[in-house]
Amino acid sequence: MKKILILTVFAIAASWVALGQTPQKPATQEKPAGEKVAGSSVESSLMQIEQELLDALLKGDASANERYLADSFTFIAPNGMVSDKAQGIADIKSGDLKFESSKVDDMKVRVYGDTAVVTYITTDKGTYKGQDISGQYRWTDVFVKQGGKWQIVAGQGTPIMKPAQ
Repeated sequence: MKKILILTVFAIAASWVALGQTPQKPATQEKPAGEKVAGSSVESSLMQIEQELLDALLKGDASANERYLADSFTFIAPNGMVSDKAQGIADIKSGDLKFESSKVDDMKVRVYGDTAVVTYITTDKGTYKGQDISGQYRWTDVFVKQGGKWQIVAGQGTPIMKPAQ
């Protein structure tokens, strides 16, 4: 049970850390029918939001999460547990959640009108209540433009398993 709690908290944290990262390489230039991709002002706005989230999280400041997570935010952790905005913010404010670093790779942004899907990989180093929560994950985050501003409404993480030898 303790492992499930730690994994759930880590997954929430890693998602927020990853959201705060800028990509290591440019977002995809593919253009499937009906969607806008890299280079748009929407993408730039989302990247700015992500940077604000990271900067605040690394300082132990939950204010960016309070601004950019929708009240209805739902997070599905790599272990299948579901949590919300209030739980994630509480973990940051309490200081239980701490990150030393997070590296983002393979970020792609796809925009569909007032909705955007962001996918990426993170390699994270951090702790939750003193326990190591470091690892590598693949994430999917969904942004929706509501009331003229972009907010994160959903996120899901999946652990990247090392190939069997």
